[in-house]
Amino acid sequence: MPDLLSPCAIVTGTSSGIGQAIALKLLSEGWHVHGIDIAPSKLSSSQFSSWMLDLTQIDELDKALDQIMSQHVPQILVHAAGVLRVGSLGSLDMGVGHFMWQLHVDVATRLANRILPLMQEARHGRMILIGSRVSSGIAGRSQYAATKAALLSLARSWAAECIAYGVTVNVVSPAATDTPMLKDPARANTTPRLPPIGRLIQPDEVAALVAYLTRPEAAAITGQDIAICGGSSVQR
Repeated sequence: MPDLLSPCAIVTGTSSGIGQAIALKLLSEGWHVHGIDIAPSKLSSSQFSSWMLDLTQIDELDKALDQIMSQHVPQILVHAAGVLRVGSLGSLDMGVGHFMWQLHVDVATRLANRILPLMQEARHGRMILIGSRVSSGIAGRSQYAATKAALLSLARSWAAECIAYGVTVNVVSPAATDTPMLKDPARANTTPRLPPIGRLIQPDEVAALVAYLTRPEAAAITGQDIAICGGSSVQR
């Protein structure tokens, strides 16, 4: 029988960057973390279980979820896995756009469809999606922005379905963050825009907000897109 009592979290994208920072933060707060990523994780803890698989491969993901949920009923679900591919009109790659949609949107939907009903039944749970400040649209990143915009609508819709059960769904949207994604060769010739704070957002800052949203004090926060923007959204 799955363990209903020990705190359990599922986090995607834990091999580096924001996902890794979130996993570390939750581990420090006593959670057992199941990290799912296509790349090997550098984390080492008796409370961390690593699942190496391609999230966009439906059968692989379903098998991993079956095994996880045979052990634990997750109380936290964080979808942080993501990629950024850029392209301007006239050079948009349909295959790349489809891949980003699969990873950001379809995987989030599949995870929610499996896990949110369990959280509803348990009358407790938190789902957090990692969005982006570019979800409102930005030149040269239309396909990426569209996938992140879709997450906002999904989160609001799921939040409306879940709040009566004590389950919350939110999006955390950082501005340019200091992660390996910024050094990805696939985004060559594109320079991240520093927010007015004058530096990149740090993964630990994103992880701290995610951790807060998992706590009892955040039970009334749901269906929100919370920006960590370093002043980018402040009118000047």
